[in-house]
Amino acid sequence: MKDKAFVDTNLLVYSYTNSDSEKHQIAKGLFQGTDTIFVISVQVLNEFYSTLSKFKIEHDIIVSIVSEIIAFCEVKSIELQTVQTAFSLKKRYGYSYWDSLILSSALENGCKQILTEDMQNGQVIENSLKIKNIFLSG
Repeated sequence: MKDKAFVDTNLLVYSYTNSDSEKHQIAKGLFQGTDTIFVISVQVLNEFYSTLSKFKIEHDIIVSIVSEIIAFCEVKSIELQTVQTAFSLKKRYGYSYWDSLILSSALENGCKQILTEDMQNGQVIENSLKIKNIFLSG
């Protein structure tokens, strides 16, 4: 069985914008030549759309990019249980509600890793989900 990795919004933003050229190259390379199954939630798609809008990228272009993302990522829904688990994770680990919702979705969908730059690199959530900052070596 292939490993599943949940992708945080920021990595998608870096891979589709060139606001930081080094991070752009690293994020772009993440999705090439791997057999990892990448998972995102509808929350990530919403955050991605919102962030690209702030870059003044036109709606039709963002929609086209979102279609690309949907083609290479499994997109998962947010359910009531996802929200309730997020509340618990927020209290236990101290992350923001939005990050806790991402963690909850990653756990719910059997991901082994969450790829991000915003959370504590190397931390293991609920003994099963490891946080990995792809911009740090090691």
